[in-house]
Amino acid sequence: MASLQASSFLFSCSCSTRINAAISVPKLPGIRISVPRNALNVVEELNLRDGFTSTIPIEKNTATNTRNIDQEPATTRATVKLYAILEAVADRVEMHKNVGEQRDNWNKLLLDSINMIILTAATMAGVSAGAPLLALKLSSTLLFSAATGMLLIMNKIQPSQLAEEQRNATRLFKQLYRQIQTTLALRDPTELDVKDAMEKTLALDKAYPLPLLGSMIEKFPEKFEPAVWWPKSNETQGRKQPKKVTTQGKNGWSEDLEEEMREVIEVIKKKDSEDYMRLGNLALKVNKILAISGPLLTGIAAAGSAFVGHGSWAAIVAVTAGALASTVSTFEHGGQVGMVVEMYRNCAGFFTLLEETIESTIQEGDLEKREGEMFEMNVALKLGRSLSQLRDLARKSSSSHADGTSIDEFASKLF
Repeated sequence: MASLQASSFLFSCSCSTRINAAISVPKLPGIRISVPRNALNVVEELNLRDGFTSTIPIEKNTATNTRNIDQEPATTRATVKLYAILEAVADRVEMHKNVGEQRDNWNKLLLDSINMIILTAATMAGVSAGAPLLALKLSSTLLFSAATGMLLIMNKIQPSQLAEEQRNATRLFKQLYRQIQTTLALRDPTELDVKDAMEKTLALDKAYPLPLLGSMIEKFPEKFEPAVWWPKSNETQGRKQPKKVTTQGKNGWSEDLEEEMREVIEVIKKKDSEDYMRLGNLALKVNKILAISGPLLTGIAAAGSAFVGHGSWAAIVAVTAGALASTVSTFEHGGQVGMVVEMYRNCAGFFTLLEETIESTIQEGDLEKREGEMFEMNVALKLGRSLSQLRDLARKSSSSHADGTSIDEFASKLF
């Protein structure tokens, strides 16, 4: 009995010791928490850390921001404006590209449809001559009449020329897009750069309109004229008189270079521009003749098919005129004569722009703005020549003037 009490006493003592040891907690040292002086910074840090920028509203002094906006440099605003124009130009590139593909499809689909209608009508007219049937004769007349109306519309709008216009517009807008990108990459743009880009964009919009009704380019003008897609400036009126250059300037402009550019202008005017104007007038005349001949022949075929059964001559006229109309339509729209006219118009405009650029550079009163070496290289690249070839061309032109003969070489080697 005594042994049991002793063992229970020892067990209780050990348990109490364990419990006391488990419950006892060591005393923690004192920690000082420093409160930041500016509590708003802590709130901002918590908001940014959680990924929410507007969780806790913070009132700030807007005087500093207003002062910064007022003191914002003009170059930054010009950069923003130029980027806005860049986006508009990129959008126009896509628009003209899509419209050009659509109008090229018009040319193919309309040409195939009209030729099938004409050939079907001619076949019906020929069959009805051997076995006169009112249904065949009436169908042939209606098909020839429908082909006449469709040819009138197609010849009026010239889908192949419309497609070429949009291809040229796409190329020129891409060129303007790259020019703006180059300006943004090389230096900080100014308001003059913004104005220049805006004027070029609007000039291209005017030169190559998208809608057909109201603003479509006249396809059969009385006189062939080159395309104009650049803004006409009045800077030459208030420009200073050009200074006489005696020595080479810092930018490479010299008297020899000025004479070289004048000779290049003479060659462009007498050879390249004149040749493309001649070819453009010829292509325009051919296109006018074909545009009139097609509907005229289908109209004659429709009249002949209406008299089938009253003599063999009616069927002969209908079939022959229908075959000729199909041939003329294929030559005009399958050969894309309208596209050729637009190509010559664009090439003539290219040389006109190059002439105006060289003349305006020569007439520039400030010699530092002429950019001699760079300008000479740009002219050579546009003409598809090296610098040595461009100088040889100028020497040949000068020697031909001295000999009283005409130069037998074109300025451009590209087209």
